[in-house]
Amino acid sequence: MRTLIQGGRIVNEGRTFDGHIVIEDGNIIEVGGKRKEEGGHSSDFDEVIDATGCYVLPGIIDDHVHFREPGLTEKADIESESRAAAAGGVTTYFDMPNCVPQTTTLEALADKFERARKHSHVNYSFFYGATNDNADTFSQLPADRIPGVKLFMGSSTGNMLVDRQASLERIFSTCKLPLMVHCEDTDIINRNMAEAKQAWGDDPQVALHALIRSEEACLASTRRAVELARKYGTRLHIAHISTAEELDLFESNSQFSILNSQFPKITAEACVGHLYFTQLDHQRLGALIKVNPALKTPVDQFMLREALNDGRIAVIGTDHAPHLLSQKQGGCVRAASGMPMIQFSLPTMLELVDEGVLTLPRMVELMCHHPACLFGVVGRGFLRPGYRADIVMVRPKSPWTVTADVIESKCRWSPMEGHEYQWRVERTLCNGRTVYSHGVVAKGCHGEEVAFHHEM
Repeated sequence: MRTLIQGGRIVNEGRTFDGHIVIEDGNIIEVGGKRKEEGGHSSDFDEVIDATGCYVLPGIIDDHVHFREPGLTEKADIESESRAAAAGGVTTYFDMPNCVPQTTTLEALADKFERARKHSHVNYSFFYGATNDNADTFSQLPADRIPGVKLFMGSSTGNMLVDRQASLERIFSTCKLPLMVHCEDTDIINRNMAEAKQAWGDDPQVALHALIRSEEACLASTRRAVELARKYGTRLHIAHISTAEELDLFESNSQFSILNSQFPKITAEACVGHLYFTQLDHQRLGALIKVNPALKTPVDQFMLREALNDGRIAVIGTDHAPHLLSQKQGGCVRAASGMPMIQFSLPTMLELVDEGVLTLPRMVELMCHHPACLFGVVGRGFLRPGYRADIVMVRPKSPWTVTADVIESKCRWSPMEGHEYQWRVERTLCNGRTVYSHGVVAKGCHGEEVAFHHEM
């Protein structure tokens, strides 16, 4: 099977140019400039895709999703959320371990791989979950199959909190894979919650969420994780940074790009929700945008956006976390935390490109190149000969509005409902096959298990 993509503007490895891509049996075999014979169907190809008017990017790699399978499939499952991923130009995802049962044993990890093999529309892998007692299993993990280990140094959905100092020391000293950490200080949060309940009742309004899961709670926990990582030389990746103060813990380099630099051993992720919303948006959207860590101030958001360009933020993910709409009702106690964003992460970031927050090549670095390099993904994340053909075509100046009927996630709602985007995901190819085109997710398409090469 030979496919030609022609007529589009390719964005890859810091360059934007008119060009073409040749795909054979799921692999990219050629990336070049504009073809002289463009137009019409060439007998050399089984399929010719006209990308005229589109930008052609590597498929998005989302390093942080919660697809809820197994055990929480009333909210979401691998089939439905990978369908949403395909519709959003996401061709690879790394799923988190706080499902039921938790992915904290080798048996549970194997079960998730088998589920994804049968049902995932795009490429997949899974984080292994750290607990207070399972660090002795790290040496048995299949390092070539997983991106790393996930640690909750702060309670969130799934009750996987690790808070014993001895356990933390053992995890940081033992883990040789990337250690991705959710950082919030639970003692500070519990104290803030008690004070909030005393002042405002048993379920304080969601506008107070950022006062309860506060900047202090985030900074204290992130500082602790960084100190442990420096002590043991751990490859640390902090999930969903939400405050300006935390950013001071990471290296700043306005010229940083994985194309010309090595990653530092301690890196940070920003999530689309924290880059797009602030705590003020709770007035408009209520608990629909309640997440952990909480959305913070406009100043925090501004500084997060600045950090996209100076190396302090290495990766953009989503923390895609669907809940039933009924579970998102209430305040700081009753409403579940998390929102579904994977289908709309790329159009949202392209909106920030239009606003001048970052350039299109920089966005591609943060959403494609960097996650591939940071986690050691083999043969994906770039448009290069020999790499798998994970590709997304996006069309600018093509307005459309998010309505309930276009939402692919099983929960069937989005905080972006009613929003008009100017960029449209037109086509997604995964391993050389079209998995999404012009509003339709292809039936019968399956992603592949991702391979990794970690520098141990």
